[in-house]
Amino acid sequence: METVADTAGRQAEKGWLWWFPPARWLAEYHLSFLTGDIVAGVTLAAYAIPVSLAYSTLADLPPQVGVYGYLLGGLGYALFGSSRQLAVGPTSAISLMIAGTVETMAGGDAQRYAQIASLTAFTTAALCVIAWLLRLSALVKLISDSILVGFKTGAGLTIAMTQLPALFGVPGGGHNFFERAWLFGGQISQLNGFVVLISIVALGLLVLGQRALPRKPVALGVVALSILLATILQLPAMGVAVTGKIPAGLPSLAGPALRLRDVEGIFPLAGGCLLLAYIEGVSAARTFAAKHGYALDARQELLGIGAANLAAGLAHGYPVAGGLSQSAVNDKAGARTPLALVVTSMTLALCLLFLTGLLENLPKAVLAAVVLTAIYSLVDFPALLRMWRISRLDFYAAAIALGAVLALGILDGILLAAAASILLLLMRVSYPHVAYLGRKPGTNLYSDVARHPENEPLAGVIAFRPEASLIYVNAESVLEGVLDHLRSAPSPIRLVVCDLSASPYLDLAGARMLHNLHDGLAARGISFRIVGAHGAVRDLVRAEGIDQKVGGVSRALTLDALLSGFS
Repeated sequence: METVADTAGRQAEKGWLWWFPPARWLAEYHLSFLTGDIVAGVTLAAYAIPVSLAYSTLADLPPQVGVYGYLLGGLGYALFGSSRQLAVGPTSAISLMIAGTVETMAGGDAQRYAQIASLTAFTTAALCVIAWLLRLSALVKLISDSILVGFKTGAGLTIAMTQLPALFGVPGGGHNFFERAWLFGGQISQLNGFVVLISIVALGLLVLGQRALPRKPVALGVVALSILLATILQLPAMGVAVTGKIPAGLPSLAGPALRLRDVEGIFPLAGGCLLLAYIEGVSAARTFAAKHGYALDARQELLGIGAANLAAGLAHGYPVAGGLSQSAVNDKAGARTPLALVVTSMTLALCLLFLTGLLENLPKAVLAAVVLTAIYSLVDFPALLRMWRISRLDFYAAAIALGAVLALGILDGILLAAAASILLLLMRVSYPHVAYLGRKPGTNLYSDVARHPENEPLAGVIAFRPEASLIYVNAESVLEGVLDHLRSAPSPIRLVVCDLSASPYLDLAGARMLHNLHDGLAARGISFRIVGAHGAVRDLVRAEGIDQKVGGVSRALTLDALLSGFS
């Protein structure tokens, strides 16, 4: 398997060509890969057609716009992305984010709506380049896995609620999950029996087909069957909504029709799209990189996503991203390199040129069923229950993200979830665990008395070990905790020892806390010593003059040696 060191060495050898991934994978291409890439490309196109049509409908855009996203977005990613199996196209969460945000920005103007959606793709691409230049790929790590579980569950429930009206043949409406649910409940008596029957059959075929034929384009087969039946039975005449005429031909390429200053709120929307695209794309890409034994360049993925969105914007499309479901289809079909995405684009181009007329009678209820079966894995209640049992703090983080998405929508939900991740991180750092140490019976070892009540107490001594770096956000809480422990000590204390072996970093606020602790203890006639400090921590302690107050700091001085000489 290729290591990070191998990656860095090859980068130095290749120079600027390293930033153009085809120069890498084409140099290593074997003819034996070709069959797998072709089969995977055609299979992915078969998967992409119904899914992209469904997601376009979810985004309130013409159905062909989703196909454009797969067509050109995949080409853009193939040129600059570092994953060999990641498939790029419209996703459910971004589609719903566009629908929930752009509608207000467009003011009911359908043309402006499409232009803003396209401008969002261009803006997302620009933000990707800025993030790449500033090396911001590590920032997404601030969003915890628990936050993502809550966000995805909320997104899945919200998306499902947007599709229920189409499944029942009612108008629907509303701006968030709860409003949509209320309106849907009031309209349920108006359901269309033919639409409900089509929905039940479509859902059944999709679920059974995916289980029986997990590597086959089941959705495409269901779509083809529904078109055939709708045409033969004249379902549109019975009140069954269909996609209607889809323009034939390839998309025309053009720059943004609007300027950034013309659209208020475009940057938060594009930032949310980038956050979703990068988190989901890199997570999926890492899965397949580990499976196939090659290194994924997380920073390069910013360029890949940026190129994909630039290409989608040029085709009048909306933001695209890499996703686990479509990438799994690509991988299982045998994709070995991004050439599979090129084959997918070629296949979709042929479909746009010659087959769009066949999609005219596609029932929208079938597209809703495709969306539901595509996003059901987002809703992960077992993971939420597991958090409740194991870590309440993680559960609360997930619950914040879940509630934010349901109440505020996808865009505000992901932004609030990101803020919640940072705040929870600060909360965890602000109140670190401080272990008060006792001697393990019959040994010269020391551990946390709270975890090991059998430990022998240290007569006249408090030895504490902060289990985090001592920095500005937690220094005061550690100081207050030690002083509280000192006040509640059952016998007079003559020595306080700070074990910094679990504190890899110390900032000026942490150093000031040690100064204040020493001075407060000295005023009471209590000695203060420091043991276990790491090299960088010792350097700062010495630079701040703390070592002179505590009798020096040394890596050779241990807690046991200090206590042995204490009388």
